[in-house]
Amino acid sequence: MLKQWIRASLCAMVLTGAVAHADPYPARPVSMVVPYPAGGATDVVARAVAEQLTQAWKQPVVVENRAGAGTTIAAAAVARAPGDGYTLFMTTSAHTISGHLYPQLPYDPVQDFRPITLVTKVPLVLVVNPSVPAATLPEFLDYLKAHGDKVNFASPGNGTAQHLSGELFKLATQSQIIHVPYRGDAPAFTDLAGGQVQMMLATITSALPLIKSGKLRALAVAHGKRVPALAEVPTFAEAGMPGFEAATWFGLLAPASLPPELAQRIYQDVARIVDTPQMRQRIEALGGDVANSTPQQFAEFIAAEQQKWGQAVQAAGAAKP
Repeated sequence: MLKQWIRASLCAMVLTGAVAHADPYPARPVSMVVPYPAGGATDVVARAVAEQLTQAWKQPVVVENRAGAGTTIAAAAVARAPGDGYTLFMTTSAHTISGHLYPQLPYDPVQDFRPITLVTKVPLVLVVNPSVPAATLPEFLDYLKAHGDKVNFASPGNGTAQHLSGELFKLATQSQIIHVPYRGDAPAFTDLAGGQVQMMLATITSALPLIKSGKLRALAVAHGKRVPALAEVPTFAEAGMPGFEAATWFGLLAPASLPPELAQRIYQDVARIVDTPQMRQRIEALGGDVANSTPQQFAEFIAAEQQKWGQAVQAAGAAKP
């Protein structure tokens, strides 16, 4: 009887010690992978969320920029990472495009990831270099009729929403504009502002400072309504091109092996941050709409995006051989 009591006591001590020393999440720094260089729209949103999570979790949330190949380099790295919550992925609509654009990916864009939350959606805005002789969308369309084969459009990479939206704009206008992909928003804007390329369908988040400074000219917003951050810029419909709408989005994913309960916990923490008046104001000032979807809602949204962008890739003939 005494031996049983001693054995039971020892087991209880071991279990108590294990519980006492169990590390609550997060117990060490968390990496938030961004598939674009620093300075772009995705990076801006990721750093804003990471900054607040660092304060809430009392652990550093470090943004890791891994650019290239239309977000697929970063996505492949995240798909291979342990699903322990220490590798998060702040990605964009390009994630749901990549599988249609690149048929030989080393990962499945849906099956290899756990949706956590859709943070925000950001409409695209048509911007041109100020040297382009067009102050309105109708004037630009007239310019394309005469000089379309000499107009280049920039994007932050093959397979991004900006790229495919540019291809759809090309189809809708029956123009011969030429796509020039870059490794992220920052280098694309550098060349656009410098006149090496002439136009871009850009996220309002990243284009806004250059528009406000006069380095780029905004012609139309690809959204159903005007955006407060660019209240003076008409929508495509208002400018005479109805039905043309395009947006990118920023959402948080993790490796598929992340437990659902941990995904729910991370979602709740991010949602609390994004739902604060300060963060909402910050996102809306950048031209975004706060989404704050649950993991299930985000999963359903991703499924719909997969279908939509698949049709866009096919329509644009943008799939790689």
